[in-house]
Amino acid sequence: MEERIEHDTMGEVRVPAQALYGAQTIRAVVNFPVSDRRPWRAFIWSLGAIKLAAAEVNRDLGLLEPDKASAIAQAAREVMEGRWDAEFVVDPFQAGAGTSHHMNANEVLANRATLILGGVLGEYRVHPNDDVNLGQSTNDVIPTAIRLGCLWRMEDLLGVVDQLTGELRHKAESFDSIVKSGRTHLQDAVPVRLGQEFGAYAHAVAHDRARLSRAAEGLRRLGIGGTAVGTGLNAHPEFHPRMVARLREVTGLDLSTSSDLFESMQSMADAVDFSAAMRTLALTLTRIANDLRLMASGPASGLDEIRFAPLQPGSSIMPGKVNPVMAEMLNQAMYQILGLDLAVALASQAGQFELNVMMPIIAHDLFEMMQLMIGAIGAFAERGVKSLMANPERAAQGLERNAIIATALNPLIGYAAAAELVKAAQAAGRGLREVALERAKRGELAHRHAARAVTPAEVETALNDVRRLTEGGLQNDAQASHA
Repeated sequence: MEERIEHDTMGEVRVPAQALYGAQTIRAVVNFPVSDRRPWRAFIWSLGAIKLAAAEVNRDLGLLEPDKASAIAQAAREVMEGRWDAEFVVDPFQAGAGTSHHMNANEVLANRATLILGGVLGEYRVHPNDDVNLGQSTNDVIPTAIRLGCLWRMEDLLGVVDQLTGELRHKAESFDSIVKSGRTHLQDAVPVRLGQEFGAYAHAVAHDRARLSRAAEGLRRLGIGGTAVGTGLNAHPEFHPRMVARLREVTGLDLSTSSDLFESMQSMADAVDFSAAMRTLALTLTRIANDLRLMASGPASGLDEIRFAPLQPGSSIMPGKVNPVMAEMLNQAMYQILGLDLAVALASQAGQFELNVMMPIIAHDLFEMMQLMIGAIGAFAERGVKSLMANPERAAQGLERNAIIATALNPLIGYAAAAELVKAAQAAGRGLREVALERAKRGELAHRHAARAVTPAEVETALNDVRRLTEGGLQNDAQASHA
């Protein structure tokens, strides 16, 4: 590989001849051959946006020559567009605070701006520190990039959450006529409608969406301009407010100034809050995926109340086996997100005094969480929930065997007598209706409030309309009158 020689404050470094990055980037690549991972696109985009805004703000403040500012701004726009992603090569597991990430960006922009001005790579007509980094520090740039990158992906994240909510609501409507056994403690419970279950799933996801939106609001406060520790040393007094205003224009995001630049650099609480909102959604989705896998279990030996579309063979040895692959995928993605959230939480509390040095992994994990959310939820909504089918026959069979529908007889014969019916039906392996009618015909069911036996007709009335049992309220006229 052809190389060029560059120098930094530590001496001479060999750099690939055509690379836009420079000496400090190479040192980081050599020092941190850890995961073979690279920065997420959201992070690179955010750094480009910050450097674009800074070049123009410093130009307007009379601190940066217009030709240099124009070249940096052009290079930064190219970075935002994704033209130079391959030049961002530093592993996210690196020295604290993200100085290596930051200098990677500064060097790429300085070299690209130098080329724009007619220079050659490594000449640095635009200097990475003095020009590209003017009025900035790693310590205010990286937390700002974290905030911008998360906000940049919010539309995609909320879009797939809305997509899933819509598909669940559609299924709730489609399945509303299907009455099935409810289950608590994984045991038979009173009937519910399949549509009610899916409606609850839709509402849970919608509530988590609101949590995401609320948490994202905290990310809108930017601390750019605090430089090294929050004092704003070596930055123009107008740099902070002007940067926020320019970043609003550059990114199209609703952003605000920080009321305390020291807090914005010390604390990663806003990032943790946003991570926690994603964790809550991940837990909700895990629970829903588990429910759907159970309802789709079988078909012969399981519940078989719903069926996923057959997307691919499920076994290399068992012919005809089809698995709930989209729900399984969602579970795995959400488990990964839960682990990343824990890493964000641990990293956030590891800051000391004026700086959190664990920001590189906070950044990487937040962006990975968002990517996993967007990809997994979108695929699950489109290829999992959308094609989901109900099995009303199996739901009816299960309900017929469910002795807990004796709860509908509570107003007629009381809890204890109904419990005795359940035990008798289960012991005999017979249906609850059959046992109840048999006893009613023999006059063995005493009315709870009247000095008479319950008639077979009253038993039939109480047990026949199982949908009525899913609608709440008092279940018969006698109970209503007594109340």
